[in-house]
Amino acid sequence: MPTYNPPLREMQFVMHELLDVVGDLKQLPPHAEMDVDTINAVLEEGGKFASDVIFPLNISGDAEGCTIDQTTHAVTTPKGFKEAYKTYVDGGWPALACDPAFGGQGLPFVVNQMFYEMLNSANQAWAMYPGLTHGAYAALEAHGTDEQKQTYLHKMTSGEWTGTMCLTEPHCGTDLGLMRTKAEPQADGTYKITGNKIFISAGENDMSTNLIHLVLARLPDAPPGIKGVSLFIVPKYQVNKDGSPGAANNVYCGGLEHKMGIKGNVTAQIVLEGAIGTMVGQPNKGMQGMFVMMNAARLGVGNQSLGLTEVAYQNALTYAKDRIQMRSLSGPKAKDQPADPIIVHPDVRKMLLTAKAYAEGGRALMTYASMLLEKELNHPDEKVRKDSGEMLAMLTPIVKAFITDNGHISTNACMQVFGGHGFIKEWGMEQFVRDNRINMTYEGTNTIQSLDLLGRKILGNNGATLRKFGKLVGKLVEEEGVNEKMAEFITPIAILGDQMTKFTTEIGFKGFQNPDEVGAAAVDYLRVAGHLVFGYFWARMAQVALRQIAAGNTDPYYVGKVQTARFYFAKLFPETATLMRTARTGSKVLMDTDAALA
Repeated sequence: MPTYNPPLREMQFVMHELLDVVGDLKQLPPHAEMDVDTINAVLEEGGKFASDVIFPLNISGDAEGCTIDQTTHAVTTPKGFKEAYKTYVDGGWPALACDPAFGGQGLPFVVNQMFYEMLNSANQAWAMYPGLTHGAYAALEAHGTDEQKQTYLHKMTSGEWTGTMCLTEPHCGTDLGLMRTKAEPQADGTYKITGNKIFISAGENDMSTNLIHLVLARLPDAPPGIKGVSLFIVPKYQVNKDGSPGAANNVYCGGLEHKMGIKGNVTAQIVLEGAIGTMVGQPNKGMQGMFVMMNAARLGVGNQSLGLTEVAYQNALTYAKDRIQMRSLSGPKAKDQPADPIIVHPDVRKMLLTAKAYAEGGRALMTYASMLLEKELNHPDEKVRKDSGEMLAMLTPIVKAFITDNGHISTNACMQVFGGHGFIKEWGMEQFVRDNRINMTYEGTNTIQSLDLLGRKILGNNGATLRKFGKLVGKLVEEEGVNEKMAEFITPIAILGDQMTKFTTEIGFKGFQNPDEVGAAAVDYLRVAGHLVFGYFWARMAQVALRQIAAGNTDPYYVGKVQTARFYFAKLFPETATLMRTARTGSKVLMDTDAALA
């Protein structure tokens, strides 16, 4: 059986030593009173909930899955899920980062993200139920009317009601302009929504008293394409004037998808047959509200893979220290045993360090992105808000795609550490691989994220935001460029930073002549950009650790941080050279292949 220990020391290092989140939070009026002890205490308790309450349900939930009564359309979640959700609600966890105006605790988003990392490590399938609710809450908070907020947000904050995002239809996924679900206006200002949705995560459950679907649909006179999509609130039970659930609405779960992973989460086929809904925002402007939820979800999905990378690493490390197999190539290390623990073997260490480096780099990026969102929403200086939002927009596809791709690499590597035992269900490793695999696919496939990064976020403003990130890199290079102890960390990012300008310009010029060039290069490009971002944070982490060591701190934690940084730059970062070469090969080798694909 696997185990899980919340990585509180790692979280504290990133928040307090690397990024000084409390210093930044004190500049934001809603969080001016925030302090280190409060954050640490909340996360310590959150870690207990994750490890003690929902982690024990992870393997059993995967084995049992969800079931549906085809007569009543009622869905049952795995044994223990409902009780765990009640514990979650009773503990006030749904309200953690919600607005006090709706009953929330008003804690920073970054604290909520750290909490959710632990939930994702412990049980991604379970964590998706409250996680989707947070996204729906954010969309309504940003674009709902005062009446809609009063009607729905208090109950979603308390956790009594859960939420979903209903986008995908059988014939269209990312291309939402092809959507067919219809919304017919009614005399009382409501709409009757009719259509079919698929792949709706947490689309039904037996844990909450109402389910709030945010549904994309078309008005009768809507223009074609994405410009004709509107957003609607469609509750499972219509809401009475006193706020209580009323009559059942004509929206129900028509079936469950049979999946590779996250089997403890309901992935529903949703049927709407004249379901009563109310519009969010303006007609034909539904994507404005939905993008709030989608962008939150993209950060959340990156966090899911971060959580799985961490828990997979923890278990592979424990196994590698315990499992004996063969002797070290440089001579016996455990002379009192018939063989050495497999952690003595170089390639086992490579697999372990790969997962460790990607987990810790991902945590640094996730925390930084979370603070950008805080600044975008709450900083008193308009320029800081604007700059933070711009940087977050560029980093979001990297968070989603780079961290989930790394999660795929890491969970597979950790399963490999177990050898044949990794392929066996009882150890839990193959579940981490299966659960992570969806993270690369939903909320916009990683190819879509790559096209978004290169086409919109970088070429769309002629590389202006990329240059702003380059200034952060340049500042660190200038600060540490003459420090010999930092050379192995600084030189690679300095070189890549310079190369990125030429690389981006070259791809952009080719794309101007032939748009397929952007499509051919985008996935490789995002991975190069991801390493530039990770490289920057790993160099900063090494900087912090080396300064602690120089100051006389003998905590081996800092030595380990430097060793991991050294591994990352020596073994993982050099991938960028190959990626830039393959990106430059162009689209012809892909598109001039009609005979090969006949």
